[in-house]
Amino acid sequence: MAKHLDLEEQEQLDQIKHFWARYGNLITWVLIAVFGSLAAWNGWNYWQRSQATKAAALYDEMERAAVASDAERMERALSDMKEKFGGTTFAAQGGLLAGKTLFDAGKTDGARAALSWVAEKASDDAYKAVARLRLVALDIEAKAFDQALKTLEAPVPKSFEPLVADRRGDVFMALGKTEEAKAQYQAAWLGLSDRAEYRRLVEVKLASLGVSVSSLATTAEVAR
Repeated sequence: MAKHLDLEEQEQLDQIKHFWARYGNLITWVLIAVFGSLAAWNGWNYWQRSQATKAAALYDEMERAAVASDAERMERALSDMKEKFGGTTFAAQGGLLAGKTLFDAGKTDGARAALSWVAEKASDDAYKAVARLRLVALDIEAKAFDQALKTLEAPVPKSFEPLVADRRGDVFMALGKTEEAKAQYQAAWLGLSDRAEYRRLVEVKLASLGVSVSSLATTAEVAR
């Protein structure tokens, strides 16, 4: 009986050896690939968390610079943010914050550079849209109306379309093209939610052009 068991075990052992000789390398490489992928994934997640933490700390520095109205400190922080964490949300937020801080400090060129960077490099289309709208405000102030209209041609998320129409209306008003401005303000008013506070500002603009929003509301109801 013992010999029978020994022979049976030897046969099983031979089968295992044969199987491993045939498939061992393949199994080994599959396991290496699987565990290597897991290690890489864990490493990537750790790196992402680390980057986010560092980017958040740098953004805090930018906020302190904004509170202190320290334009030079803001420019240094923005440069570091773009160089080290350019692909993060914090970078886009920092660029917008820098744009406002530098503009308030009278550094219009620096503000434009910060906003242009967000408009071109931000990973989120919403941040790009906000940056473009702020750039158009700078263009209007500089009377660069053609540039403003060109900036507004860029595609934006649907939720931003009414704001783009409103800003385009501002450009037309500055150019003295009241009919075109009226059409853009109407499109903006119709596109904004009736609960949006910004809609009240558009109403004021329309009223200055002799347009009653009650008539627009009736038209919108009929269209539905």
